[in-house]
Amino acid sequence: MGIESALHLLFPPTCVGCGGQVASDFGLCPDCWRDMSFIAGLVCDKCGTPLPGEDEGRPEYCDDCLTIARPWDRGRAVCLYRDKGRDLVLSLKHADRLDLIRPMAGWLARAVRPIMTNGMIAAPIPLHWTRLLRRRYNQSALLGRSLAKITGIDHCPDLLVRPRQTESQEGKSRDQRFANLEDAFRVHPRRRGKMVGRHVLLVDDVMTSGATFAAAADACHAAGATQVSVLALARVAKDA
Repeated sequence: MGIESALHLLFPPTCVGCGGQVASDFGLCPDCWRDMSFIAGLVCDKCGTPLPGEDEGRPEYCDDCLTIARPWDRGRAVCLYRDKGRDLVLSLKHADRLDLIRPMAGWLARAVRPIMTNGMIAAPIPLHWTRLLRRRYNQSALLGRSLAKITGIDHCPDLLVRPRQTESQEGKSRDQRFANLEDAFRVHPRRRGKMVGRHVLLVDDVMTSGATFAAAADACHAAGATQVSVLALARVAKDA
């Protein structure tokens, strides 16, 4: 019997969602899997929102991405921000569930493959230093680092900085969200050389209106990125 098998006898793998017994480490039980609302099939090529119909191999777009100027090229998301997906995102962000990074990075790796390109560099959405001090870690940076290990994408955890502290986006309208984040990000002056002429993949835990990604994408383009794509763990989709 191998060491891993012996450990599984002593400490059986448990579901990362509910703690129930599962077949392998860092897995989900059938009930939690069903409650995750993983996004599959036809999606908006800009933001990853699920769309009705069949995927016929051509880009399709949701109503928001047809009416709002998106300063990025393509986007994907792992799941909808509801039910078990929402619970796990909040557990990672506020309950120190760093054990979730490994399975979540695997989900992100599967979601991003359709939009990966050669020479792509991943960068997390940064926190303001005061928020980072309170939370002690940036969950988006941890996700980006693990994603890079799985996919082989270059990763620059401090490519972007957040020089001013913005108000919480909670309770704000779409227009207020965009206004709140205007000029909220800039490229770190010592990291600009890493991204000039390259395709940047912005990584964050949740996408709601797209205001955060838009502000970060604007900063990347202004500093010389040729393309910007976005990847979110969870997507708030009002009609899904």
